[in-house]
Parts: sequence; C-alpha cells; structure tokens
Amino acid sequence: MTRILLYTGKGGVGKTSIAAATALACAERGYRTIVLSTDIAHSLGDALQADLGPEPRQVVPNLWGQESEVFHNVAKYWGRIQDYAASVLRWRGLDEVLAEEMTVLPGMDEVGSLLWIAEHHDSGDYDVIVVDAAPTGETLRLLSLPEAAKWWMEKIEPLGRRLTKLTGPLIQRVVGMPMPGDDVFLAGEDLFAKLEHMRSLLADRQKTSIRLVLTLEQVVIKEAERSFTYFHLYDYPTDMVVANRVMPHEVGEYFRGWYEAQRAYAPLVEQAFLPIPVRQAPFCDREVVGAEMLRELAVALYGTHDPTEFFYRGRPYHVKRENGSFILSVELPFTSKEQIQLSRRGDELLIDLGTWRRNVVLPRVLVDAPTEGANFDDQVLKVRFAAPAAEQRRR
Repeated sequence: MTRILLYTGKGGVGKTSIAAATALACAERGYRTIVLSTDIAHSLGDALQADLGPEPRQVVPNLWGQESEVFHNVAKYWGRIQDYAASVLRWRGLDEVLAEEMTVLPGMDEVGSLLWIAEHHDSGDYDVIVVDAAPTGETLRLLSLPEAAKWWMEKIEPLGRRLTKLTGPLIQRVVGMPMPGDDVFLAGEDLFAKLEHMRSLLADRQKTSIRLVLTLEQVVIKEAERSFTYFHLYDYPTDMVVANRVMPHEVGEYFRGWYEAQRAYAPLVEQAFLPIPVRQAPFCDREVVGAEMLRELAVALYGTHDPTEFFYRGRPYHVKRENGSFILSVELPFTSKEQIQLSRRGDELLIDLGTWRRNVVLPRVLVDAPTEGANFDDQVLKVRFAAPAAEQRRR
C-alpha cells in the first residue's frame, strides 16, 4: 500500500524542512520515497541541496524529489482545453504568444502538482509520497475544487455540450468563432475525473494523513485551527500537528520573551487540537539544509517512530446537514455530560471540560447560524445549528 503524507501550514512556518526531513527518514528506512513540492515558491531543492525539476529526479538511494513547473503541468493536464481557449483568444485578435500566456489560469500549477500525487500512487513506483504543500489557504482552496468540479460536470457540462451541438455550427458560420468539439469536452471530463480520483486518495483514511505545521505564535495558531476545521469539513484525515521551531530551555536573555510566549502557547495548542497529537520540532542552531541537518530534525520529531505510522485514526469532529439544520459532532471520549459546558464567541464554539477548553473554529456556513441545542450520547457531543439567516431569507 502506498502511504501519502501531506504537510501544510501558514507560509514561513518551515513545512518544507519538515517534509524534506520526513522524506529522507522514510528513504533511510528502505521505503521508495518521493517528495514533491506543490508550492509555486519552491524551496524543496534548497532544503535537499539537490537540483530538482518538473519530473522526478533521484536525490539519494530510495529518495526522489520533484518541483512542479507551471507550463509543464498545463501541457500535461490542460493541453487540449488550453489549445481551444487559445484559439478563441486568437480569434479575438490577441497575439499568439499572449493568447498562450492568458490560457494559463491562476491555480493550474498547484492543481497540476496535486494531480501528480494520483499519478505517483497509480504508478506503483513508490511506497511513500511526501507532499510539501502550498500554504494552507491555497491548499484548502485546491482540495475543495473536486467537489465544485463534480457539481459542474453533473449540472452544467451536459447542458453546454448539447447547446454546442445545436448552435455551434451556426455560430461558427455566422461569426467565425471556433467552437469546442467533443475532444475538448472529453479532455475536460478526463481532467475532472483525475481531480475526483485525487480527492478520493487524499480522503482515504487507510492511505493518507494531512499534517499541519505551525509555530507557537497566536496568528499562526489561529490559522491552523481554521484549517483543521476545514480539513475535517471536507473529510480529509489529519493525524498530527507539528509545532516547529520550539526554543530550547537554554536560551539567552535576548530570546527569553519569545521562549516564555512559546511555553504559554504550547499547552493551548495541545488542548485545541485534541485528540490529534502535537509533536514538537526544535529551533535548530543552524540552517536546516542538507542530509545531516534534515536527519537531525527527523530524529527530534519522530524519535524511533516510523514517520509513516498513523499517529491518530478517527474523526475528531464533522458537520452534516439534517432536516434543514446543521449538526456539528465532536468526539469527547472519557467524558460525562455533567462535565461539559458550551458557549460561543464569534466564529468559535467553546467546549469546557473542567480545566480543559476546546476551541472549535466554526466553518463559514455556521458562523451566522444560531444554535438550537445540544446533546451528548455515546461519547459524541452533537450541537444543532439552524440554517443561517441568509439561507432562510432565500426560502
């Protein structure tokens, strides 16, 4: 079975170093491993001290690296659709080179990079696929794309194809505009099928783990909490949170304030992400580049554990629609109903369990939704939300 490990987090938290260290550790355990970067601002090759390109290149025994490139990905996954779009732009009078540039849509590089995951999985060439993903906002947007594409393919694409067959010849004769043929629609269907396959792999709890990388800073932690909520909303399994660049106890006076702030935030992070384990990676005294430093980082992060282990299995919370309302379900093992106190603050649901507090950042659909009640049964807390006011007005 191929194992997929996807590392993401706010820009600048060091997820590339964590991904590279993980990949090297997997390779040295004998796994055929590929690590690929889906971030348009690549730094994976710098971390590995290797010259990487748009196709996999071997770095050391058992380890391959890859940095995607926009035009390579567009040609591979978007080629026929791009050709048609460019022909329309040329018909409108655009220069051929400019028309080619204009058909590279924003986000296609990242989409193509993620599609490589499915290709590497299906090839059977690798035991482990490690993904150094784009910052969380970009990753979340791209991971939600397959669901939007599915709706488009089911509702809009059949209508568009029928209209093209009925009116296309007339439009082309009258105004000369090139019309898409079946090959363009088939290319679109193939692309969306690949997106859906990618989504099914990343949502497969037997293969994939999403791992959030953060630093112990308030802004970073808040973004990580929101990302955590949305990963579970889209049913992508998270099995670890990495608190990176944690200061050692022996810091000098200059870094004392930073160290104390991290000490205050560390237990809050552990509470916020329960029951997902939080592992700490140290602030290294040297730049984390090259095999020696990556190996040192991997040992500090995983110890003697295999990085491909599942460090958590389960669904800490999820949202579903039920009879016009929304139900937020949160697993609270080893808890009694009497211990639970609930409150809301802005876009957060606060769950107090004695001296512990869980902050669940609500998905956007529930931010304006009034709460209707809650019940606790079989170790699962279920909070009911009415439909948001905007939705009720549309009815």
